[in-house]
Amino acid sequence: MIRRVEPRDVDAVVRLVHELALYERAPEQCHLTSEQLRTALFGEHPALFGHVAEVDGQVVGIALWFLNFSTWDGVHGIYLEDLYVTPEQRGKGFGKQLLEALAQECVERGYTRLQWWVLNWNEPSIGFYKSLGAIPMDEWTVMRVADQALQELGSAR
Repeated sequence: MIRRVEPRDVDAVVRLVHELALYERAPEQCHLTSEQLRTALFGEHPALFGHVAEVDGQVVGIALWFLNFSTWDGVHGIYLEDLYVTPEQRGKGFGKQLLEALAQECVERGYTRLQWWVLNWNEPSIGFYKSLGAIPMDEWTVMRVADQALQELGSAR
């Protein structure tokens, strides 16, 4: 079953985010806590949303997302931050169902994009995404300012 994330899911979702970080070979970079996720999803002004895949009362997959905005289209879209299905549940259609739920959100709300990043080495996922009609945005380079560089840039004024 695919459904919107609920407060009772927070601990399970955090666990799966940490599993994703391990899969992506960067567990030391993942510091998400249940308190942080609960606030982001269910606080006074939530800016993060999510769906879960559930089997027999257990959360086995997640899609965490937020809104972006296309100035060219003049409407919002969805940016998928994390998509993860536990290894024992892969190949059963949960990843596709989670993406279908997000695409449905886009269609129902008039959004023009569903977008995400995928690691270049993650060939199984890239093949899966292409099979759904996703196209790589190879002409773009992701840029990030973080840590000390962010502190310096943010205090330059």
